[in-house]
Amino acid sequence: MSELANAVLQARGLRKSYASGDRRIAVLRGVDLSLCAGESVSIRGESGAGKSTLLHLLAGLDSPDEGELLWNGARIDARRCTALRNRFLGLIFQSFHLVPELTAEDNVLLPRRIGGRVDAASRRRAMVLLARVGLDERAGHLPSQLSGGERQRVAVARALMNQPSLLLADEPTGNLDERTGESVITLLLELVAETRTALILVTHNPAHAARTSRQMTLSEGTLHHG
Repeated sequence: MSELANAVLQARGLRKSYASGDRRIAVLRGVDLSLCAGESVSIRGESGAGKSTLLHLLAGLDSPDEGELLWNGARIDARRCTALRNRFLGLIFQSFHLVPELTAEDNVLLPRRIGGRVDAASRRRAMVLLARVGLDERAGHLPSQLSGGERQRVAVARALMNQPSLLLADEPTGNLDERTGESVITLLLELVAETRTALILVTHNPAHAARTSRQMTLSEGTLHHG
């Protein structure tokens, strides 16, 4: 069986453009990408290269003008994407996006709550994940009571709550100092290796990019190796 047959994610010929006045600006000009379980890929590129646009397409948050997206071999459209996203995908953002009124534990539980299935087993898993990111003793703290690095660790635990096939991390260390950022990247790579979760890491940091199993650059609307 070929590697592509086992791919968690396949993107084929993704194109996206946006209207600007009376013309259209092409952002993505035919992006191809595939990932298998446990594989990590970093994507770098200059500001405005289309990295966030690409992540939105891969997450099913926006639709391509052309091309197709497959999750675990299933072709994804807007209807199927909404139903599957919460189980298939975990998202980690630069700005953490924790709910300020919820404790660390309840933030981690959000994916299960969205799916309507918070039970004792869910709460046990949330505490296991918080322990894994070194925050089990701070489970009852609000985001305002946590440091930036601790908030991002909560966000990592939350992204893994539903045991997703794929993690998309958009500049996850962008708001952290260098030392804290290094610790978050180390933790993230350790966790995806342990869980066999595929990872796409968008980063400006060449040292962080070099730690993934594949390095790619988005330039002139297409992905290039290296």
